[in-house]
Amino acid sequence: MYLLLCYDVVTSRRRGKLRRRLEGWLQPVQKSVFEGEIESKRLPELLSMVRGVVDHETDTVRIYLLCGGCRHSTLLLGVAHRCSSDEAPVVV
Repeated sequence: MYLLLCYDVVTSRRRGKLRRRLEGWLQPVQKSVFEGEIESKRLPELLSMVRGVVDHETDTVRIYLLCGGCRHSTLLLGVAHRCSSDEAPVVV
């Protein structure tokens, strides 16, 4: 399963903690946006990790599950680059 994860975390400490943890799961593509492929059975583990870091009263996390067609029809502008399977870690 391929996903795009975006977050808006209020405090720098939590934001840094979430970013460091996400780097083991997905590839950073913008300052608060990650994407990558994980096995669907690992999604609950990823969600649990994110829930353990964010403040549910002030922070926001959005996770978009992308189908193969959606992933490859993404429009990129500016200096953006497409993530390849070779670059992104695949969590199994």
